Amino acid sequence: MIQRSAIENQTIALAGVAQAARIVDQISRTGSYPLEFLEASIHSLFSFDAPTVDAVFGNVQGVKLGLQNLAAGLAARSDESTATLMHYMFSILHLERKFAARDDLQQVVHQRLEHANYKATHFSSHVNEVCHSVAAIYSDTLSTLSFRVKVTGSAQHLANEANAEVIRAVLLAGVRAAFLWRQMGGRRWKLALQRGQIRATATDLSRQLGIR
Repeated sequence: MIQRSAIENQTIALAGVAQAARIVDQISRTGSYPLEFLEASIHSLFSFDAPTVDAVFGNVQGVKLGLQNLAAGLAARSDESTATLMHYMFSILHLERKFAARDDLQQVVHQRLEHANYKATHFSSHVNEVCHSVAAIYSDTLSTLSFRVKVTGSAQHLANEANAEVIRAVLLAGVRAAFLWRQMGGRRWKLALQRGQIRATATDLSRQLGIR
């Protein structure tokens, strides 16, 4: 088992948020998504007792897309794509704080994820079927909070119910990663102070994975 530093654990967890943000943006604009990373993000919702941060996503490869986008998002220069990414990231972090204040909703989400995990393990063969169940959990719980993540993109793709379900499911995965980030000691004010260090760590971790 790899022994990670605090900054590495925080960066991997934050990469989970960045990955969710990128997938949401890609679906909303193009109607497509990277299946490998979607599966890793959705898998994280059922990692109730993972021994390491890596294991929450299967392994670090599971958040390679997030590491790359996190590094890009924290770079000195930004374009429209990275600005959108950071907007979604900070929206997810804010939503997690709202959710963390509601013990009742946390209990409901946990119970329903356990049920969805059973169904996914025994009956579902495709991630889209799992997203359908997870999207319903998001709609019944986090969608009722005073703050909502505003998703923009192509009206055609956003109107597609299958796309909408994947977006809701991925947003829940993003909130789970944001919770993990806080568990590892991550804080908004630290993100500002450690921007360069987190970017460098995300870049190093991504490079260690090589090309696949």
